[in-house]
Amino acid sequence: MRVIARDGVHEVEIQRSRFVATVARVPDVEAAGAVIDRVRRAGPDATHHCTALRVGDPDTGGLGARSNDDGEPSGTAGVPMLEVLTRRDLTDVVAVVSRWFGGTKLGAGGLVRAYSGVLSEALDVVGTLRRVPHRELLLAVPHDRAGRLEHDLRHSSYRLRDVSHGADVTFTVAVEVSGVDGFTDWLAEHTGGAVDALDAGPCELYLP
Repeated sequence: MRVIARDGVHEVEIQRSRFVATVARVPDVEAAGAVIDRVRRAGPDATHHCTALRVGDPDTGGLGARSNDDGEPSGTAGVPMLEVLTRRDLTDVVAVVSRWFGGTKLGAGGLVRAYSGVLSEALDVVGTLRRVPHRELLLAVPHDRAGRLEHDLRHSSYRLRDVSHGADVTFTVAVEVSGVDGFTDWLAEHTGGAVDALDAGPCELYLP
């Protein structure tokens, strides 16, 4: 699944109505609600604040999805916004499209195009990243061998996240879940089997 690369705001005018899309990365429904409340407080004079959100991961406990038309005709705002998020396979995201009515009615089709269009443009502006599950592996290496292994790690496809110095040098390496066995083989080849990898648990990285 994917996440937005950063939070952002995007504005368009359609038939004299002002549409402002706010998108934010959130960890859960409660955080999404806080974003929605903040946007409402910031624009109390808006005619509508329509919303859509997707949070979670079906592989690790389920994906939650919600939408709200906030007074627009049913199915013309929140639902098409949610469809945009779904088509892009986004998660951990909340979208609020605020509308200031300009006096010209857009009709059901026009509203669907307006709300989905401004959100799509906002997502194009902020960009997206892949949310990739990894395992963090710890490697404890004697100081006299650490320099060579660090060099090899930095020139490999694996992600060296931290280096700490104590009685030994400990490297923290993030490895994609599907690549743990391959890393074990790589480590054995580059250390002659002298270093073991300790699994420190799951982590997620956001990658292009």
